[in-house]
Amino acid sequence: MTVVATGEGFRRGFRAAMPLNLGLVPFGLVVGVLAEAKGLSLVETVLMSGLVFAGTAQILALESWQEAAPVLSATLAAIAVNLRFSLMGPSLAPWLDALSGWRRWISVAVIVDHAWALSLAEIRAGRQDALFFLGAASALWGAWVVTTAAGHLMGAVVALPPGHPLFFAAPACLIALLVPVWRGAGTDVLPWSVAAAVALLATPMLPNPALAVVIGAVAGAAAGAWRDTRRRGAGG
Repeated sequence: MTVVATGEGFRRGFRAAMPLNLGLVPFGLVVGVLAEAKGLSLVETVLMSGLVFAGTAQILALESWQEAAPVLSATLAAIAVNLRFSLMGPSLAPWLDALSGWRRWISVAVIVDHAWALSLAEIRAGRQDALFFLGAASALWGAWVVTTAAGHLMGAVVALPPGHPLFFAAPACLIALLVPVWRGAGTDVLPWSVAAAVALLATPMLPNPALAVVIGAVAGAAAGAWRDTRRRGAGG
């Protein structure tokens, strides 16, 4: 099917992402609260969210922040957890290749889990409008900047204690993203189980827990490739 890029696709992606913004609100508030607690100004918090646009990486960087700022370790943690985007990007390649100029570069810049999951479901459903992804990512980006700013303002007024339910927002959002990409037990149980098991086992042995995300993802992908190869061999 030919890939297109239309305004209607952008609007449909924007609308599709709006319900996810409800789950993004507590996640963004957590980042804003942490940023305020670490001494970042409101302007610095907004700039971080607008330019980085990666909640998990922002939380990792902020939680490791201290005086003097550990720039190297925070950078390595952010790179480690964001390496998953190098696995997401190729799955969107047909759409990204269909775009040109600023639309392609902005799409690459705003790759995020939520928009990727929605777009992957679109591709599997046979719908091929490349601007769907950019529309979804734009809706999420705007909500992210606003909610992190609101969190910063809230953090200046109310100090949340450790273990507050709001801090579960980050893992809750990531767990929810698994729902639209689940293809059934026959397809996903093996790679997902391997990825989870390897990540959990590797975490205590790593200098930075963020590396477990990448190691688990690579292990899961390898398990899925091995299974598919065996199936093709048995079928042949």
